Amino acid sequence: MSEALRVWIDQELCTGDGLCVQYAPEVFEFDVDGLAYVKDDRGDLLAAPGARADVPASLRLDVISSAKECPGDCIHVIRETDEVEVAGPDA
Repeated sequence: MSEALRVWIDQELCTGDGLCVQYAPEVFEFDVDGLAYVKDDRGDLLAAPGARADVPASLRLDVISSAKECPGDCIHVIRETDEVEVAGPDA
């Protein structure tokens, strides 16, 4: 079971703790506003609200862990095929 996953962050709930950046710095990064955002596969910050990034297969567990541990409950990990949330507040 290695379904493609996507991830996005609800910045309105982000507390800026940075656990996600520690778990998967290849996927998450802080912007100048002190909130976390996702990055695309080139490492570019996706600052648009609700912007989604692909989760690299090698980082699946780190991204899922970051969603489960996030104090702001703002990280959403969804299956690409049907957009069902597999980790995060709506999982």
